[in-house]
Amino acid sequence: MSQQIIKDLNIRYTAKKYDQTKRISAEDMEIIKEALRLSASSINSQPWKFIVIESDQAKQRLHDSYANKHQFNQPHAKEASHTILFAYDPKFTKDKFRKRVDAEVSSGHLPAEMYDTFMGAYAFADANTDQNGFNGNWTKAQVYLALGNIMHVLARMGIASTPMEGVDAELIGEQFKDELDGHVCEVALAMGYPKEGEDYNYGLPKARLAAEEVIAVV
Repeated sequence: MSQQIIKDLNIRYTAKKYDQTKRISAEDMEIIKEALRLSASSINSQPWKFIVIESDQAKQRLHDSYANKHQFNQPHAKEASHTILFAYDPKFTKDKFRKRVDAEVSSGHLPAEMYDTFMGAYAFADANTDQNGFNGNWTKAQVYLALGNIMHVLARMGIASTPMEGVDAELIGEQFKDELDGHVCEVALAMGYPKEGEDYNYGLPKARLAAEEVIAVV
């Protein structure tokens, strides 16, 4: 197919080795951050925080969070240009949702007279909330919508990335406690430019099942 989206997705791959001398420009980072902000979520809940690891100090903190496990991803902490921590709110309350509905009205997207009606959408979150107020399984799912979105954005921009569930949520929670503000990070995305000749995954053909095996048109 010649469509640009398909070209982007065929080029996109999981980088295995980054060139730490190459940095994503400030202008491109602004685009990436805005794309994060515009990510979709169920009932426009946006139950997340995105922590952008950019400074050498922050990279060291991320590097230190690999002290106990997942050391295979540890080099990315310092070698990648940037890393994004995708964190979800484990207790997304109705009061928190109200702030999103306020934004719906102030943006002009939602007529003020529909405020209470839209607040009723929280029933979907409520259905995924246990007796202790935990709805992290549902809010974590929203984070993956943002992750998929930004991976495609990066492919369009010609920037390599590495999605990482191989992170230590407990140590990340300690290292970035203030920034996370009660949110939980169980997945991150390293970003940057591949190390020429050392990224063994670069330039290889896609390996996907045939369309007829995974797509049913009825």
